[in-house]
Amino acid sequence: MAEISRTDSPTRAPALLPRLLHGGTVPMLSLVLVAAVAVFGLLLGDRFFSAGTLQSMAFQLPELGILSLAMMVTLLSGGLNLSIIATANLCALTMAWVMTTHVPQAHGLMWGGWQVIAVLAGLGVGAVVGLINGYVIAYLGVSPILATLGTMTMCKGLAIGMTRGNVISGFPDPIVFLGNGTLLGVPVALLVFAALCVPLAVLLDKSPFGHKVYMIGSSEKATRYSGVDTRRVLLGVYVLSSLLAVVAALVMMARFNSANASYGESYLLVTILAAVLGGVDPFGGFGKVGGLVMALVLLQVISSAFNLLGFSPFLTVAIWGALIIAVAGFGVVIERASGTSR
Repeated sequence: MAEISRTDSPTRAPALLPRLLHGGTVPMLSLVLVAAVAVFGLLLGDRFFSAGTLQSMAFQLPELGILSLAMMVTLLSGGLNLSIIATANLCALTMAWVMTTHVPQAHGLMWGGWQVIAVLAGLGVGAVVGLINGYVIAYLGVSPILATLGTMTMCKGLAIGMTRGNVISGFPDPIVFLGNGTLLGVPVALLVFAALCVPLAVLLDKSPFGHKVYMIGSSEKATRYSGVDTRRVLLGVYVLSSLLAVVAALVMMARFNSANASYGESYLLVTILAAVLGGVDPFGGFGKVGGLVMALVLLQVISSAFNLLGFSPFLTVAIWGALIIAVAGFGVVIERASGTSR
């Protein structure tokens, strides 16, 4: 299926930074990444290229990467999911409660069985949140911002109510290994992220569902008139987004060996930044997983370098916010210069 543009033109140009360089997002970000590595290498020397720094980046990237995938699929459909962090924390607390309550008393096969049950419980909670988001947005016509803001508040309230703001910690070794272990020197969490990127890229690029998501992002009305059940597709988009958030929750709780209602709250801003920087049109209809991955690598390199340079984490967050404004504003300028309208 071909993408349908809002102006009913099949030649709609990709939005934001990819419009500037027609070679595509990935080559452009690759050049920026090489430049950033060269600059930080000169400033930091061996500290930046040390094995410890590289391994630290490899451990930190997956949880943000999986959350960014969860944000990306909703942006492609022309929507937004502000509830991914709250959903992840609620699901993490659900899994943590099952693990800490039942696993220590279990023996034999039931020891592993309760861990599987805990993960399934987290997936179940995530699916319910996704269904709520999708139904309210697709069938009731509520704005994605308002709908997901509501579920974000609901999930955080439930998470705090469950724990009174306390941390649940002490998970079985297989769970902790997922966030802190390595296979042949590669972090297991990074392998999980890669294992999600490949099928998601195939799903979006090659499957009828993925084509419909791009079509809805380009023009939901035109897609509906073409005979596509847009409400059902949007319902699937938000369920998929929430299930990806559950996987991120599992990686986060494994890495910290704990779960809390407020973990990862600063990630929400960065997931949007990574998607937009990676070439995803915030209005929907355009974007690739490869571009998102390159943007994540670039942001992780910058974040790690700032940390080595002694920058305050709060200053880094402020820079991320300014970068979102700069990227979005630059995209609008390029659009106007090329005479392309949204």
